[in-house]
Amino acid sequence: MTEAIVHADGRLVFQGRTFRCALGRAGVVPAERKREGDGGTPTGLLPLRRFHYRADRVKLPPTPLPRAPIAPDDLWCDAPTHASYNRLVRKPFDASHEEMWRADELYDIVGELGWNDAPVVPWHGSAIFLHLARPDYGPTAGCVALVRADLLEVLAGGLTALRVIQG
Repeated sequence: MTEAIVHADGRLVFQGRTFRCALGRAGVVPAERKREGDGGTPTGLLPLRRFHYRADRVKLPPTPLPRAPIAPDDLWCDAPTHASYNRLVRKPFDASHEEMWRADELYDIVGELGWNDAPVVPWHGSAIFLHLARPDYGPTAGCVALVRADLLEVLAGGLTALRVIQG
């Protein structure tokens, strides 16, 4: 596993290099206290499961992880009591969800992180991703975000997991 260390002060360290990153609006929260909608980035080892990407906007570098192009009808279920909670779903979908096909560039590259996925626990948090940062590194809803050039660099370096720590 080729992991990066994500520090609560907004640093991601990978293969001896330090990158600025955006974190959740509530900062880094202990994994056991993570809850749906709290805005926290959970601590712990978060393996990258696969990458979703906008094929019309970006070409991913080679990576050891599976990849899947995002389609206009792709959504991510964030409804804690739904059977598809914390899973990729498709339109039409009547429960609460995130749009994966966005007008902005934040989800042009989305690393699906292994958070609350085996088994899925209702209300324990969903849609914790590694994705593109806003130009001002504004906070996320609980994800880790890098600017495009940095995210492409760590992907090309073989990144397969994030270790989020309080320090």
